[in-house]
Amino acid sequence: MAGRECYHCKQWVEEGEAHDCWTTTESALTQDLSEDLRDAWERLRETAASFGDQRIYASHNSIMFSRKSCYFFVRPKKSFLEVCVFLGRAVKAPQVRRVVRASKSKAVHIIQVRHRDEVEPPLTDWLQEAYVLSDVLAMKVNVRGGVVKHAAKRSDTKKSKTSRKSSAPRSKRR
Repeated sequence: MAGRECYHCKQWVEEGEAHDCWTTTESALTQDLSEDLRDAWERLRETAASFGDQRIYASHNSIMFSRKSCYFFVRPKKSFLEVCVFLGRAVKAPQVRRVVRASKSKAVHIIQVRHRDEVEPPLTDWLQEAYVLSDVLAMKVNVRGGVVKHAAKRSDTKKSKTSRKSSAPRSKRR
């Protein structure tokens, strides 16, 4: 029999057989949660879904909440839910375990949730703030009232820097 061993999951895959070991679902990630964690997860998901239009999907070990880009995600663990929220500022609060700079405009806040009662303000306020911020960062309002995408702005800036470099030669310093 012809086939191969998947280098990710080490499962034998027959020739011509479809195999995608990276495919996962929300239910697969949350099926082994305790009752308290499952209640917390359901409340967290309901809260985020109430914010408006977005995409909620499972990816590897996380459940992602996304508009144009991910604004927060949840990693279900054995004894807690690790909630990672992208905000435009660093928040100091007892709920926040760690803050890591993700980019120039965002910092990821790592929060551990162990019970349904923890899914309330200020956590829900931070989730709402992240939801709004993701839209603001996706589009920037121009002074004239038009909308300019960041990617277009970056390419214009890059082009102007290149033209400045080539137009004026550097003088030698002594």
